[in-house]
Amino acid sequence: MDDDASHQDVDLVDVHKFDSEISEARKMFRNIRNVFIHMINQSTWMDSESKIMTIKKIQAMKGKIGYPDYFENDDMMKLKKEYEYNFNLSFMFNGLHLNQLHSKTHFQSLHDPIDKNEWLHALPTTMNAIYYILLNDIVIPAAFLQIPHFDNNLPKYLSYGGAGFIIGHEIAHSLDDNSRDHGMYENEFSLWTNETIEALNERMKCVVNQYNNYTFTQVNRQLEGERTQNENLADIIGLKQAFFAYKKWTKSQKNVDKKLPGLTKYSNEQMFFINFGYTWCKIMSDEVANIYLTHDTHSPSEFRVIGSTSNFIEFDQAFGCKPAFALEPPNINYIEAPILKLKDFFGK
Repeated sequence: MDDDASHQDVDLVDVHKFDSEISEARKMFRNIRNVFIHMINQSTWMDSESKIMTIKKIQAMKGKIGYPDYFENDDMMKLKKEYEYNFNLSFMFNGLHLNQLHSKTHFQSLHDPIDKNEWLHALPTTMNAIYYILLNDIVIPAAFLQIPHFDNNLPKYLSYGGAGFIIGHEIAHSLDDNSRDHGMYENEFSLWTNETIEALNERMKCVVNQYNNYTFTQVNRQLEGERTQNENLADIIGLKQAFFAYKKWTKSQKNVDKKLPGLTKYSNEQMFFINFGYTWCKIMSDEVANIYLTHDTHSPSEFRVIGSTSNFIEFDQAFGCKPAFALEPPNINYIEAPILKLKDFFGK
């Protein structure tokens, strides 16, 4: 059965219980987006022309957080009444009726201008986050705004390490090689000069090489850094955005996050990274692992954590580790995330 049809009514019933989380998540999106703009400004490998076009695109990006605005308007309420559930009939009958109504609505929309506020392929109950290239917006459904990713009643270092990373990851997709030939909206043109593209490509060789050298020991197979490079890049940049946005948030607060019971020995920065890692805990069978390594454009969960933290000096500093490059053989490049040197990002 069509996912939209089967979940639409559930969404309408449950969505408002997330209103306070949605409000905070929207603030988080704006904070992370502003931090990313600062990161781009501080970059050493992007020329001025590329920076200007990139920043315009990021500033124009919309964050669709929680649920669509039209969930509260008259058209949505009218559509809900048209569902005409008959509880004396089967679930299958009602499901088919819903599909017919949605198909009718979709065909009617072919005659209408594009609604840039519409959510494509996602509902509030969808447990996924998406960046839409043509609309230049990201969608973070309400379903994501729950523990362990987000909770208003928990310290912000947990929410930034969870949902904050996801937001940063999706924002970063606006600059990967699938997206950077699109401007602020659906118009298509290159954001970057050839010199900037070449500079990124040189850095991406290091990222590909890094992930090619990882072995998924469960099935004794190497990762494919070439196929997963866009997702790996988004992970590396997304983690930086979320961490620096959290640090920026702490500077504006009188009461910085409190310690959690039983975890008082960890600093707030350490807890940010601990929750980031915790959100990616996963168990999969050998069969699923092999399918994942063959077809998925994401690296396996453990390498999404290992790969992005090994490119982040602030992670080493938080845990008192030697920098990752000090532990690698001399012929392996130490990766500096492609949106660059940020030693003085917060006036350090």
